[in-house]
Amino acid sequence: MAEAKIQVRNLYKIFGRNSKLALDLLKKGQSKDEVFKQTGNVCGVNDVSFDVQEGEIYVLMGLSGSGKSTLIRLINRLVEPTAGQIRIDGVDIAALPQGDLMKWRRKHLAMVFQSFALMPHRSVLDNVAFGLDIAGGKKAERNETSMKVLKQVGLDAYAAKYPSQLSGGMQQRVGLARALAVDPDILLMDEAFSALDPLKRIEMQSLMLELQRDHKRTILFVSHDLEEALRIGTRIAIMEGGNLVQVGTAHEIITKPVNDYVRRFFKGVDTARYLTAADLMDSTLNGHSYNGGPKVPSSTMLPEAMKTVLGLDEPVGVVDEATDQVMGCMTPKSLLVKISQEARHV
Repeated sequence: MAEAKIQVRNLYKIFGRNSKLALDLLKKGQSKDEVFKQTGNVCGVNDVSFDVQEGEIYVLMGLSGSGKSTLIRLINRLVEPTAGQIRIDGVDIAALPQGDLMKWRRKHLAMVFQSFALMPHRSVLDNVAFGLDIAGGKKAERNETSMKVLKQVGLDAYAAKYPSQLSGGMQQRVGLARALAVDPDILLMDEAFSALDPLKRIEMQSLMLELQRDHKRTILFVSHDLEEALRIGTRIAIMEGGNLVQVGTAHEIITKPVNDYVRRFFKGVDTARYLTAADLMDSTLNGHSYNGGPKVPSSTMLPEAMKTVLGLDEPVGVVDEATDQVMGCMTPKSLLVKISQEARHV
């Protein structure tokens, strides 16, 4: 595998006046509560390490106060780290002087906020062109680029309007277009769709996934909504109390949660649709029950597996895609058993 686009190593953020003492105590194994009692310092991010591959959507999620928003702001140093490394394309962003950091941000990174953060006195076109204005260049070229991006998000007809004349969903599209106009390698999105109603949120998620298919940017996306994380995330990182407690794909998080904190996120969520054929095999059967009839790859998702299995009187083989060997078999009974098990969590 190629070297990760973003490499975070042993990252800490401590809020307070005596951060050095607090950091030393954390490194000696004391809890954040113990450190707070002794120093009055609050640990926002505690010894976090992770990698983000180029082109993936990496979702940071957790309850309020878990440290997810602090962490995403550390990536571009809107919040200064107390200790640790943030390497992007081999450059340690945490060590850059402010002048170099500002130049690097303009070239490589953009951010979309929950609050839209549009300038009310500027038109939609001028809002989108704001980052390009700062970078310089000819106005005609800036406007041409901005109009192309507005067309991508479906708002080119509203270029002359002002933010107050747009709905919340349209304003968030403008915010997304402004970020995309500078053509960033990395896009940071902090609860970007959480202020929208459910239908508009799904609409914006779909738009982002559609744009991602064409451009494959590296996206760090903060969310508190598991449904959103499961829908858009290449991988999901779950935070609790400043700590990173689990990282995995939607399937890995659902089928192998590391603790009760992670399991609680599934309450009320239909997780069955993320099951694969490998999860649906009948434990009372094995590969020897397969008689050469229908078979499916182990990664086949539940809806497709159901189309194959239901209505057949014989077991359906489940094939390991790496070895092309039959791992086991699915039956209508095994599908119903697994779906009913998942339904108990809803």
